[in-house]
Amino acid sequence: MSTFVQLVCDYAPGDLAWAEVFSAFAAHMPENVRLNFTSVHSFDTIGTGFVVGQLGLADPKLRPQNLLIFANCAPRKDLKVARVNNEGEGLLFVTLKNGVQIIAVNSGYSLSFIKHDIQEVWTTNAEEHGSQFRSRDYFPQIVALAARADYTFIEHRLEAATIPDPPKEVIAYVDSFGNMKTTFRSVDEGITGLVAGSRIKVQIGGVVRTATVATGSFSVMEGDLAFAPGSSGHENRFWELFQRGGSAWIEFGKPSSGTKIELTPIP
Repeated sequence: MSTFVQLVCDYAPGDLAWAEVFSAFAAHMPENVRLNFTSVHSFDTIGTGFVVGQLGLADPKLRPQNLLIFANCAPRKDLKVARVNNEGEGLLFVTLKNGVQIIAVNSGYSLSFIKHDIQEVWTTNAEEHGSQFRSRDYFPQIVALAARADYTFIEHRLEAATIPDPPKEVIAYVDSFGNMKTTFRSVDEGITGLVAGSRIKVQIGGVVRTATVATGSFSVMEGDLAFAPGSSGHENRFWELFQRGGSAWIEFGKPSSGTKIELTPIP
């Protein structure tokens, strides 16, 4: 049975970096492996983790069998001092309880959104220095071994508890429509009490707007801002800020992922 590899990296779509990484992966993979790629913003480990969680925890009817996710977002922020020989964060190998496998750089929140669904997490023998472009020069060989079910690259087992939890009440991911997916979830305190049709004040950075609590993307008037459970998060939906017919992201001044969101009900 073929393996499907989802590549999640912080390169712009169509960028030369993507072309080189995709070519390197294609050169190392067995012929029965299919590749797909998606981009997140540069150095955005929150967005990376959000995408990994959405793809890795999808219903079996909505994801390929034998799914392997490779996530590379390596801002090299684990050390503040100057790097020696382009050293970067280590590469981890993760197996989820649903059988999905993930190979990801151990950076920031890249694995946070699947933390509580992890079966095992291991360090690997992937090179951590010697190239500033490890996702082209070193990592394809590791992912190719996993695609062949050859796990000779794993080294030490780690506790999933060492992975940070996702940040609360922030922007997690901005899609191409300008909808801002947040880390508010349907069961969170403060969300369960919201009533569809009510109005709330939303502050993101220095921008304050009012929005309507809605049940879906099209249950508000054209041009209105709304806050509603979105299409991500599976059985425990993440809530989204969107503007029907427009861009909530632009409306709030193009904030980055990780920006705090303050909600205040309007009587």
